[in-house]
Amino acid sequence: MRIALGLEYDGSAFCGWQTQPGGCAVQDAVETALSQIAAHSVRTQCAGRTDAGVHALNQVIHFDTTARRPLTAWVRGANTLLPKSVAVRWAREVGEDFHARSRARGRAYAYLLLNRPERPGVHYTRLGWYHRPLDVERMQNALGPLLGSHDFSAFRAAECQAASPHKELRKAEVHRLGELVLFEFAADAFLHHMVRNIIGCLVKIGDGGRPPEWIEQLLHSRDRNLAAPTFPPNGLYLAAVEYASEWGLPSAGVRLPSDVLLSAGLTSIVLS
Repeated sequence: MRIALGLEYDGSAFCGWQTQPGGCAVQDAVETALSQIAAHSVRTQCAGRTDAGVHALNQVIHFDTTARRPLTAWVRGANTLLPKSVAVRWAREVGEDFHARSRARGRAYAYLLLNRPERPGVHYTRLGWYHRPLDVERMQNALGPLLGSHDFSAFRAAECQAASPHKELRKAEVHRLGELVLFEFAADAFLHHMVRNIIGCLVKIGDGGRPPEWIEQLLHSRDRNLAAPTFPPNGLYLAAVEYASEWGLPSAGVRLPSDVLLSAGLTSIVLS
């Protein structure tokens, strides 16, 4: 049978999602736990390969197994074997034509940036940081030209393995929440480092170093060398993955980490 799982994890202690020879990846930890539950070797496929230091609130994976287990075994059983920073949230049996990556209709990311002179301490692995004041209105005004279907080569990492640089950006918003700046992006799919590269450019605009129209100029240039450096991974969260309703997978509001929000004087944020 094929099983789909929803995961959340703090990526700060891992070298990314994708398995590595040294076993330092989230995938390595997940497959080790699931293999013990299944009593055979388990290989997983994910909806989005998060980088080192990037977190997930709703990562979706699938795997095939010959083991007959109640769905609770793939949740509670796996959670007893996983590191404390990784948790299975739900499990569903799906058809063999389901694939966590290729069947996904869209993905959403959120980035939490602490904007104050002093760097974060307690939450330094879970927040980005920028020390100079940022003008959120300038950054939001810059985002309009990015919406829709474009060649995003200017925001693509050199090592990106995507077959095409063309993606459809469906949502791009920036909000100030006290000392936090929240960036939200949704697209059919994302290029490697695409969100972090866009944020790096937005920060340049937000601090007055570049005009808002610079983003559109970069987009049309398709030249990564003209854009800002890649922003750090700390505050980036894979927030949601969208599938057709026929699969029967949970689709709940995404809540950003409450302890991080409370540190900024906030109680809760639900991403749309």
